[in-house]
Amino acid sequence: MKKIMRYVCMSILVFASASYAADKKMKIHILATGGTIAGAQMKQGEYGYKSGTFKVEDLIAAVPNMGDLAELSGEQVANIGSQDMSDEVWLKLAKRVNEVLKSDADGVVITHGTDTMEETAFFLNLVVKSDKPVVLVGSMRPATAISADGPGNLYNAVAVAASPGAKKRGVLVVMNDEIHQARAVEKMNTTNVETFHSPERGPEGLVNTGKISWFESSNKKHTTNSEFAGANPNKLPRVDIIYAHSNMSPDLIESAAKAGAKGIVIAGVGDGNMNQASLTILERLQKKNGLLVIRSTRLPTGLVLRNNEVDDDKAGFVASGEFNPAKSRVLAQLALTKTTDPKKVQEMFEKY
Repeated sequence: MKKIMRYVCMSILVFASASYAADKKMKIHILATGGTIAGAQMKQGEYGYKSGTFKVEDLIAAVPNMGDLAELSGEQVANIGSQDMSDEVWLKLAKRVNEVLKSDADGVVITHGTDTMEETAFFLNLVVKSDKPVVLVGSMRPATAISADGPGNLYNAVAVAASPGAKKRGVLVVMNDEIHQARAVEKMNTTNVETFHSPERGPEGLVNTGKISWFESSNKKHTTNSEFAGANPNKLPRVDIIYAHSNMSPDLIESAAKAGAKGIVIAGVGDGNMNQASLTILERLQKKNGLLVIRSTRLPTGLVLRNNEVDDDKAGFVASGEFNPAKSRVLAQLALTKTTDPKKVQEMFEKY
């Protein structure tokens, strides 16, 4: 009889624990930085608007049923259009994300303008020191627009951040019912709500009204497996992007180096190429001044392969692989906090 009672008591405890776990809401902290998702028009129906008009509490209040998904809290880190995103805001944001994830928070959602969202996401993907979910979200239409996309995007972002399946996937971007990896996602259209795509691999998953379908994750290193995880430098090195074209003059390359650029990313033609005059000056600056040179491409898809059209070994250049110029710049900035050796930087481009 005692054994039966013990078994019954244990069963009740297990059931109660399971019920508590099922009822317990995940704690999601929302960090707001501004952007179109917090923007307002002077008059409904107008094309123009001002980014960063509404604050984080307004965004949360605009989606009342979002509280059913998770226990929510929020704070304002910045309130800017993402065209004004800076290294200083990045470093402040990264520090705060790492602080929040050390607490009892289960995940972080970051509201952000779409113009530079992919850059911020990739930066955080390299410096966040946690396996907990970090999700960036924005909108293509301001909060006051007819058929604003922000509330639905934010609802889905919270659902993803609260999902156990989001753990250990690195930093994610949620837009227009799709989930994307930070390293792969790109903004592809100036105004369409279906603007974010991962052209080389497709989305990480789908999310519709909070219901999630996960796909295969990347095997590239990120967050806790990144050598930059937890990094909090006072300043990031300057790296400039220069666009290659026909009849390209090397003047901009020399000017960037003289102005203090420690690295230059070339948004090259085709497979990261440029004219001979530009190749010559870049090789000279690399050999003489230790300038870090990254060959990327101005094209929307395709890999920039090492030693394919340019002798990278001879010139001391780095091939960007699948990273576009913007992502290449982010990784180059962090790489320069560790080394100026192009061989070591090339290894970073291949593993992240």
